[in-house]
Amino acid sequence: MSPTFFDNPQIEMVSSFTELVTTDFFGEMNALCWFRNLEGDFEAIVMNLQLKENVTVVSLKDLIALDLSERGEVARNIILNDFKLLSDLGASPTLNLLKCYERDEELDFISTDVYSFHVDRSPIATDTFLCTYYGAASDIIPNNQVTQKILIPEIRKKLKDLHEGSAEDFENFLKDNYFDLHYQANPQANFTNLGLGHLWRLAVDHPKQKVLPCIHRAPKENEGEYRFLLIC
Repeated sequence: MSPTFFDNPQIEMVSSFTELVTTDFFGEMNALCWFRNLEGDFEAIVMNLQLKENVTVVSLKDLIALDLSERGEVARNIILNDFKLLSDLGASPTLNLLKCYERDEELDFISTDVYSFHVDRSPIATDTFLCTYYGAASDIIPNNQVTQKILIPEIRKKLKDLHEGSAEDFENFLKDNYFDLHYQANPQANFTNLGLGHLWRLAVDHPKQKVLPCIHRAPKENEGEYRFLLIC
């Protein structure tokens, strides 16, 4: 299920980039949304870009070089403006054209790829910014509707069997291999799809964070369709 943005206590709606970057997270709210209905032909941009790998970083030079229609130009200017706003803030935005992310298939009892519900962690105070312009969009889920995978008894037992160090080092083993960042949705959990065109700011796990980090996942891509997004 995907509750609307406006009645979800996890999400705060804002109407400008300034509000997006100056509003503080609080309580159970750990996702900020600059809600936008974007004009322009973003599909035209995707169709004119060349996928070089499953995940291709698109440079501003490549974006600017595209020969686009008037509506394609509108879409490109929106992307360039988003990129500038975030860069001026001191962030390092990246434009990704992707067919799919790499799947984690090494262990059959726990997944640690981006298709699994997870949080982002940073040693410094930062946030994750994300906007999907085309294709399937990511999901977020409330922190009280998931269980940390390393706390699920059968998974924890298998991880202990996998661990070759001492019992005292087990928690470090979980952290070093990013197992502790991943979550399993509880039965009947309500996740929210982030939709197209909205610029999101998601709380990250870091030492100065005052709220729980936002749990999110990459979507399963639509068959035969690329995704095009900005992330930093």
